[in-house]
Amino acid sequence: MFYSFIRVVARVILFLINGNAHYLNKEKLPAKNYILVGPHRTWFDMIYFALGAAPKKFSFMAKKELFKNSILRFILVHANAFPVDRKNPGPSAIKTPVRWLQKRDLSLIMFPSGTRHSQKLKGGVILIAKLAKVPIIPAVYQGPLTFKQLLTRKKVIINFGDPITVDPKGKLNSELEQKVIAEMTASFKKLDQEIDPNFIYQDPKQADK
Repeated sequence: MFYSFIRVVARVILFLINGNAHYLNKEKLPAKNYILVGPHRTWFDMIYFALGAAPKKFSFMAKKELFKNSILRFILVHANAFPVDRKNPGPSAIKTPVRWLQKRDLSLIMFPSGTRHSQKLKGGVILIAKLAKVPIIPAVYQGPLTFKQLLTRKKVIINFGDPITVDPKGKLNSELEQKVIAEMTASFKKLDQEIDPNFIYQDPKQADK
């Protein structure tokens, strides 16, 4: 209930601030649970991913420091977030999302790079997909990268791609990991080019240097 309320609030706020969001290929989103992944490009791309994939509800990882504030912790917990120690991730970083994907009607949003200041993909999402036996759905965000740019009402586009499956019976080794990472990378590139053949992502933090 709380998640649905927050989603409505977020949709209204983003409409008032920007009001220029477009979602492509929503028909590719499965009815059952999945992991929605994309390159992390701005702090609000997760919100657009979740809104674009509605009515499906999502869980997501949040750094444990955010849960120290009691008010923020209440919001995060009721919005289906769970804490993760980014420096020393424990077994719960895998067990919690796998259990939720299997037992609850909740999909998962993840950024395989782990941070918006790196585009290097990591393999955690592959292990979770394998154990939970759910597909990986690639998606990309193109649009404003800062809140100031968002206020200019520049177009926001989310493009959803074809499912990537991880064989639950296959052995999870470096070969399989690199294969799936290559599939995700190729899919992100394809989805970006479908929106804009000339698109090149530039991290605003690096651009300011």
